[in-house]
Amino acid sequence: MTTTYAALLRGINVSGHKRIPMAGLRELLSGLGHGDVVTYLQSGNAVFTSAATDEDALAEGVRHAIEERFGFTVDVLVRDAAYLRAIADDCPFPAAALEAKQLHVTYFSRPVGPERLAALDPAAYLPEEFRLGDRALYLYAPHGLGRSKLAEALARPALFRGTVATSRNWNTVVKLVELTGG
Repeated sequence: MTTTYAALLRGINVSGHKRIPMAGLRELLSGLGHGDVVTYLQSGNAVFTSAATDEDALAEGVRHAIEERFGFTVDVLVRDAAYLRAIADDCPFPAAALEAKQLHVTYFSRPVGPERLAALDPAAYLPEEFRLGDRALYLYAPHGLGRSKLAEALARPALFRGTVATSRNWNTVVKLVELTGG
């Protein structure tokens, strides 16, 4: 029996750095024995099937293969279709009523407790808001991510030290659910 997963690569193909062609990523994943490999956009989203059940081991395998093939390290998260569907379904914001640029999900490698965010005063960033989910953070930025003061505050390395984090806009969140059959 196989499971469908999405691999979320952090920080590739940004401003010409850490370039990974999507054809190369598909070849790499197929070479690792994964099936039904599809990539989405140039920003590090791949869907594949595998008989393996350990998401962390799958992520480590992809990370190691990228380092060997492309010569640099990339953080990788792997999540199954059911998890991706649950993240979309559990969105605390009215996703259907918002533009995709207004809503983002940051996926974490492990659970993040509210104590990590206790120093942030949510009222200081209104109308921007965030909510924690299952190894995820939902960010509502009504004027877009590029102008978001809250996104800037949440990007401070100390907040999530020791945790891999990678963000996707709502269009990508929904597309990954669709591609994984979640």
